[in-house]
Amino acid sequence: MSFLRPSALHQFLITSPSLRWMPCQSWGFLRWPGLDGFRRLLVVVLLWSTFSEIRHIPSSSMYPTLRVGDRIIVEKATYYIRSPAIHDIVTFRDPTQHSGEEQGVFIKRIVAKAGDLVQVNHGWLYVNGIAQREDFISGRPTYKSNLTCVPQGHVYVLGDNRNNSYDSHVWGPLPMKNILGRYVMCCYRLSNN
Repeated sequence: MSFLRPSALHQFLITSPSLRWMPCQSWGFLRWPGLDGFRRLLVVVLLWSTFSEIRHIPSSSMYPTLRVGDRIIVEKATYYIRSPAIHDIVTFRDPTQHSGEEQGVFIKRIVAKAGDLVQVNHGWLYVNGIAQREDFISGRPTYKSNLTCVPQGHVYVLGDNRNNSYDSHVWGPLPMKNILGRYVMCCYRLSNN
């Protein structure tokens, strides 16, 4: 009976040298890595420490996106390649402090870029006269802000907790030179509060 014989595809899969070796067939994959492995590990650690960092969220200005006590990963390489984009969450040095003082680091969301007209009025954020749909904020803003034109080399940043955030509606557009990095992900959250 010829239909009981193994097919050519089955024979190929059994005899193919690349498919015969599997990590579970040998304990060789648990060997000590050696000097090459340590070099690779060193390169990975150096790249990680140069282009990313872990930060702690100290306030509720970005609630509900980020909560007090969250640990986040911030990467610092993107803005060497491209400009900040609308809705990017960025960390930056406080623009109101002078360079001689110890500078605080804030985290906010970019809502407008250079050349945009920004205003908060009647509980809505208007960018270039268009009300923005923002599903990520904790509540509509209860304050009003003047119409502001974002100058070149600046962005306009607001916290997601609009009524409890020290941001561009208080001190104006943020210079892009103050931006330290871009939020990538939350790596640790204390609770579901």
